Amino acid sequence: MTPLRRLRTILPDLSPLRSAPDFRLLWIQGLIVNFGSGMALVALPLQIAHLTDSPLAVGAMGAVELVPLIVFGLYGGALADSVDRRKVILATEAALGLLALVLLANALLDEPLLWPLYVVAGGVAAVAGLQRPAMDSLMARIVPHDQQTAAAALNALRWQVGSVAGPTVAGVVVAYAGTPVAYGVTVLGFAVSLVMCRRLRPAPAAHDADRPSLRGIAEGARYAWSRPVLLGTYAVDLVAMCFAFPLAIFPFLARDLGAEWALGLMYAAIPAGSVLVSLTSGWTSRVRRHGLLVVCGAGVWGLAIAAAGVFRNVWAVLACLVVAGAGDMLSGLGRSTIWNQTVPDALRGRLAGLELLSYSVGPQLGQVRAGAVAGWSGTRAAVASGGVVCVVGVALLAAVLPKLVTYDASTDEDARRRREAGEDFAPAAR
Repeated sequence: MTPLRRLRTILPDLSPLRSAPDFRLLWIQGLIVNFGSGMALVALPLQIAHLTDSPLAVGAMGAVELVPLIVFGLYGGALADSVDRRKVILATEAALGLLALVLLANALLDEPLLWPLYVVAGGVAAVAGLQRPAMDSLMARIVPHDQQTAAAALNALRWQVGSVAGPTVAGVVVAYAGTPVAYGVTVLGFAVSLVMCRRLRPAPAAHDADRPSLRGIAEGARYAWSRPVLLGTYAVDLVAMCFAFPLAIFPFLARDLGAEWALGLMYAAIPAGSVLVSLTSGWTSRVRRHGLLVVCGAGVWGLAIAAAGVFRNVWAVLACLVVAGAGDMLSGLGRSTIWNQTVPDALRGRLAGLELLSYSVGPQLGQVRAGAVAGWSGTRAAVASGGVVCVVGVALLAAVLPKLVTYDASTDEDARRRREAGEDFAPAAR
């Protein structure tokens, strides 16, 4: 094999960008939105800090955001299965743009008000909860069945680039140009995004789709419960995040290591590991055992977090966090592929809503666990024990749910049914 061909097997698989025009459109749109949102992500808590000089007031944003994200995420899943998903995306992008405009108007006041910042934070969480199921469930319609892993890797890379670049630039913009300029960039990003999303093809619901209801949400939950493979993906993610998500105690870990200067590097290390996997994800397009990828990735995450709590050298800890990020990324690629390859189109929105629930609750519980254990037994013990429990929990789930480990995209009954039905991907007609 020539060096060039060997390199192509490692670099990200760009097939979805070539074969799926709607995916290409959403990829570029997402990059723009993530960059603009990254500006507000930094400017909003900084503005609250400047207005209140209270860490508690800044931390209250999390409490304001969690409940709307969960409630509207579940409803958004049912909504995505009942109406045209393109319309949901357009409406929510417009709503997010208006909320950004509120932040800009408030920042331009001679004396900006505090309460609108919390209202907007809760509103953004609610609208994001409505949008994400529609956006996630659209992937299987616009990307060929055998390119789902490549699409997941490209989506992750898009998010990583935007999420790193946005906050990085925002820090400079807020410091030298002020908060209104940062919010102005956010508004502009949503305006461009809305124009681009209008070019998406319609994605109507099934003809016999019911209106959004608790009964419909329960139907999605029953479907997930009846599929051991899907149930395993949710359970593994919850275990990994609940027991081995120590970001809240990183400041104390840095202090215990005598390296408070490394706090920023600790927060950056996990995303850096994810980026490394995304940039070398070409091989993942040839994987068929995606359930094994979920389990092994979560196991690597847990082992690396445990090691980060054991080592006393800050550089060794940072290396462990990079490895943890890589493991988490691999597990995420497996989960995303399984969902898009096996879930019926009529249920994809509701299943995406359930995934959003596990995605939101797991890290929040993980923060609480890490803080409580750190207060009882010390910071490094809290980090190490969480990683160990994560590994044990994932191993137990693999034993209890063997169908997750043995899942094969080429032979799984649900994946085969989706592939043969041809209900998902249809080339765009432009």
